[in-house]
Amino acid sequence: MNILGISAGFHDAAVTAIIDNEIVFAGHSERYSKNKHDKNLHPDLIKDALGYIGHVDQIAYYERPWSKFTRQLYAGQYHDAFHPYKLNKELSKLGLGKIPIKTFPHHLSHAAAGFQTSPFKEATVVVIDAIGEWETITIWSAGYDSKGRAKYKKLWSQKYPHSIGLMYSAFTKEAGLKPLDEEYILMGMAAWGNKDPVNQIRIQQTLIENASDVLFKHNLHIGLPDEVFRPENVMDMAATVQEITEDITANIMLKAMDKGTSKNIVYMGGVALNCKVNSIIGEYFDDIWIMPNPGDAGSSLGAAALAYGHRLNWRNAYLGHNIEGAYPTVEIISELLENKIVGVASGRAEFGPRALGNRSLLADPRGSEIKDLVNEIKRRQKFRPFAPAILSELAHEYFDMPRSWNSSNYMQVVARCKNPEQFPAICHVDQTSRVQTVPNDGSGFRQLLERWYVWTGCPMLLNTSLNIRGEPMVNDRADADRFEREYGVRVVS
Repeated sequence: MNILGISAGFHDAAVTAIIDNEIVFAGHSERYSKNKHDKNLHPDLIKDALGYIGHVDQIAYYERPWSKFTRQLYAGQYHDAFHPYKLNKELSKLGLGKIPIKTFPHHLSHAAAGFQTSPFKEATVVVIDAIGEWETITIWSAGYDSKGRAKYKKLWSQKYPHSIGLMYSAFTKEAGLKPLDEEYILMGMAAWGNKDPVNQIRIQQTLIENASDVLFKHNLHIGLPDEVFRPENVMDMAATVQEITEDITANIMLKAMDKGTSKNIVYMGGVALNCKVNSIIGEYFDDIWIMPNPGDAGSSLGAAALAYGHRLNWRNAYLGHNIEGAYPTVEIISELLENKIVGVASGRAEFGPRALGNRSLLADPRGSEIKDLVNEIKRRQKFRPFAPAILSELAHEYFDMPRSWNSSNYMQVVARCKNPEQFPAICHVDQTSRVQTVPNDGSGFRQLLERWYVWTGCPMLLNTSLNIRGEPMVNDRADADRFEREYGVRVVS
């Protein structure tokens, strides 16, 4: 069957097209509309998807609209509520109105996006996000039956308003950042702060009823209550809430170990984008898989996977809009040697929030001035860290990778740099880095790193997304040309 998976209506609209077990396209609406976190499906996104899939036999939607609608009304989100009838109207506008639609529970879509792209025959699946329809945390047992059909059994769940994701978003807002957008900035701020145990106890006593079952005393969907202690230094607050998040997530992983039967962990949901939290998972499970788009956009893939019912052939995250042509390795190295910074927009765009070499701003990680220069180009705060992309087989020589994280191909884990003085551009204030290991897969990005290593003796590059703060990543060549004109950085294709 030709299946089009859809996530849309709330935030981060996306589609995934599959033909049988092959993922032929997956892309984000925001890259086409230029409206970050766009909740609506863009016509050009659908056009791109149809170019790969041809015709659509089945539409798979990532959640149950009526259940979501009732929860939104319960939560008082009258103006934001997405009426189920609106889905059919929107699909009709896009020429998809007569195609049969299957809907699936929100957290099950997260689980399927992870498990059915994983290398595992069986796994324990943990989903932690802000909120789906009603559920905020779920633990599943997943496997395949004798006919290869994916089977899921829910082992435990927590419901609205008790939510780790909503707690983190509430503190994101308290820090003066945008909730449901800039949580990753709060994560980066945490390393600059002091983790005061007294502050942590004060906050926990006010907020948390039961840390094991993740029961909160307040509905944090509406923000922090007045009685919650706020450290004077916002960096200290970030450090404290990060520590609390890690502690609660550890409790969930212990619960998953107790209730599950597999030592393979599939971890999904928006909270799975917190790389610092991800670093602790190896303490509980032997093998880890986090699909590189674990949030709601990735659930377009999960819904398609559920409609298909079997394992999908996951190759890599390069699934979006294509800029044709060979990967411009020579031009990139030439520009790096001359100017130390270059943009690249080549091949298929990454599916997920992190650039992995095809829509990247690259720089030499060894210069002391590089971090500030790249942050200035991207209009970011100077305290923000950058990630290294490194040849996979050399990662352990340069970083203390956490337990069970032999690789981190999708920039999903934090590791301590062994020689931070040599690579100041990719080390955070605590000497850690969000590592991207690049496997020997023959990709253009891999060949670039190999040549860069031969030329310079350095096996890594600073890799950040090709965008300015507040804007979506570059998608097509026209975007790349605009970036080049406006920000004075050459972008090669």
